[in-house]
Amino acid sequence: MTDLPPNAQNPDTTGNDNAQELLRQLRQKQGNWVEWGIAIATLQKSGHNPQEIFEATGFEPIQQNQVMVGAQVYNSIEKFGASAATRSHYAIRGSDVLYELRLLTHEERAAAAELTFIHKVDLDGAREVAKAIKDYSWLRNLPDGFSAHVGDAVAYQAWKLARQNSDLAERSRLIAKGLRFAHSDSARKQLEQLLVDFTVVPKRPAPLLPFYRFDSEDELPRILPVVGKYPLTPQDLQAVPLITASEPFQIVKFAGEQAWVPLPGWQVLLNAEDPVVVLANSDRLPNQPKNRQEEILIVIDRAQREWDASSYFVVEQNGELDIQWLETEPEISILGKVIVLVRPKRIFDEEVTKEPWLIDE
Repeated sequence: MTDLPPNAQNPDTTGNDNAQELLRQLRQKQGNWVEWGIAIATLQKSGHNPQEIFEATGFEPIQQNQVMVGAQVYNSIEKFGASAATRSHYAIRGSDVLYELRLLTHEERAAAAELTFIHKVDLDGAREVAKAIKDYSWLRNLPDGFSAHVGDAVAYQAWKLARQNSDLAERSRLIAKGLRFAHSDSARKQLEQLLVDFTVVPKRPAPLLPFYRFDSEDELPRILPVVGKYPLTPQDLQAVPLITASEPFQIVKFAGEQAWVPLPGWQVLLNAEDPVVVLANSDRLPNQPKNRQEEILIVIDRAQREWDASSYFVVEQNGELDIQWLETEPEISILGKVIVLVRPKRIFDEEVTKEPWLIDE
């Protein structure tokens, strides 16, 4: 171990000292909430999980997330033009309000923070403001009478909802809200027009989400790695890493180049511990007619290497993989058990399938 020069500090010790100092500041609530958010982000990046920070400081995980994200939004409003009054206000309070602006762009965050400060918007109001601005940004063209200002974005949402509402009290509330936030004179005129025009524009209902559910295991395919096509070596078989699928959708993660094939959720595949696939012509298999060849998939479970007389196994033959039925327990090593052979889908008459009207006949 290399000795440290005099007065030098061990980096690990220094990092731990810094973490302990941040934890102490949080525990004693030193500084403002923006500094708390920055400290929590620093601690989490250095490996402290939210539960550890909670136990050391009293900041619950949900509060940690709020001040941490709110501090990021505060950084945006500092850099993108919020007034000194707005920055001063939010440096002391309002982490919950700024948190609601997290999905906006940096420029939108600054403008929205200015708007929420001027109009003294609370948590629920900030959520509505953020949604109105985000929805407004998705419009291809600005609506007639409304400018690009965030105040007009909120006013437009109120105008649109008011036109869809037949209840006079709610309609009046929405018009008042729109007039409160409207920035341009033309936007105000659009809202004032609703005071004399009581036409109700029906709200277009949102479509149903296209939900489906797997009804059986057969419908949920198992994704298997493909080793390659014969001829193959034992090294080829072993080179494919063990694949672990995540429930409930059998999601597979992998790195590097690899071929994959989906197969139905047959019980034999679901029960396999380490299945891989090799491609071969059917004449490579024992006890098969040589005059009829087709490409097949061979599923091998590499985890099943114990011999039994009722199965086919993969063994090494002259440096290559071979599939054999072993009548008695062999002295050679078994590399895996053949659990499924898959033929391609049969097409009876390719010319007929090209003419759908022939099938109808």
